[in-house]
Amino acid sequence: MKKNISVIENINRLYDSFFEQEKKIGNYILSNYKEVVNMTISELAKNSGTSVASVSRFCKKCDVDGFHHLKIALAREIVEGDDNIPVSNDITREDIGQSLQNILANKIEEMKQTISLIDTKEFDKILESIQNAGIVQFVAVGNTIPVALDGAYKFNEIGIRSMAGSIWETQLSFSMTLKEQDVLIAISNTGESKQVQKMVEAAKENGATTIGITNNPDSTIAKTVDYHIQTATREKLFLNEFYFSRVSATTIIEILYLFLTVGQQKSYERLSKCENLMADEKL
Repeated sequence: MKKNISVIENINRLYDSFFEQEKKIGNYILSNYKEVVNMTISELAKNSGTSVASVSRFCKKCDVDGFHHLKIALAREIVEGDDNIPVSNDITREDIGQSLQNILANKIEEMKQTISLIDTKEFDKILESIQNAGIVQFVAVGNTIPVALDGAYKFNEIGIRSMAGSIWETQLSFSMTLKEQDVLIAISNTGESKQVQKMVEAAKENGATTIGITNNPDSTIAKTVDYHIQTATREKLFLNEFYFSRVSATTIIEILYLFLTVGQQKSYERLSKCENLMADEKL
């Protein structure tokens, strides 16, 4: 299993690449992780409506040697406590208090896992590229657009010329104008968005530095960009068919913003000036 990634995170990370039978196994483990530790491979296959062969293939896809090793890893995470395993994946209006705690525990874990996956040496190079950029373009489609817009707003506040948009064609045409010294930051949950990938390729053709923020380091976008930042999500624990969380991607934007602001006198001055100009618009 990849370093620093728990069983739960690995299932979430790989989920979109699973075949239908593998998704059934993944769904069952996510919903019954404590019970799975005490099951045999045959029991898991039966309870998930799959086969022993499917479970074996699932384990290999999750980077573990077999079902026994998957159970050991899962048991270790449970023993280590809530730092690695969510309190529960239940959300019900019959018990709002506990449901809120379940959501909180998983959101905290998303951020902790995301931060633990950051390669510090590569992250320093990313910061250097952004600091020296002529312009930074944030690109995204669908649910990630708000993260891109927030990133552009924050960077502009501290004097780093940035842009983001909500119309794909406009974003694409702008990415084609990027050149050396410019930076494109691509945000995609799965890392498999064709629209975002086209913008990454357009920027790279002109020599711009490309950075990807995705959940999957093996995705097309992650393999195309110059630098990749992996995020973690646990929304799959709550929503069976549809899942997406902006928390992790937003956390990365916040981290970049803080590193680019704290201790930077010019950033402070620009931020102060911006806030003063907007002060008259506040009640």
